[in-house]
Amino acid sequence: MTENDIDAAVAAEERALLARMGPEPGFIGEALGLFSGPGSWVNWLLMLVQAAAFLASVWAGWQFFAATDVLSALHWGLPAATLLLLSLIVKLSMNPMMQANRVLRELHRLELRLHQLR
Repeated sequence: MTENDIDAAVAAEERALLARMGPEPGFIGEALGLFSGPGSWVNWLLMLVQAAAFLASVWAGWQFFAATDVLSALHWGLPAATLLLLSLIVKLSMNPMMQANRVLRELHRLELRLHQLR
């Protein structure tokens, strides 16, 4: 087997790897990708906490709008706003993970292309 045969076999394998990677996933695909893999349990836990905080904020907000006096409105309004903000912050905490996954995916593509050039 000559060196050209080996280069041709490696190039075919690399083309197959690039084809298998496919196009870059969209936003929904990236978001759903956070819920698979070894660290997915953390994301599932965050989503559970986020859903609970959101539901609690909706309930507290309902109580806020049903309040008849100022003290009762404050009693329910402040927790409603705080829980809603907590829910938003937990949801937005996943964006850096998605960005890191994008960077890693592009690094892998760059490595494959550099290996092809050699």
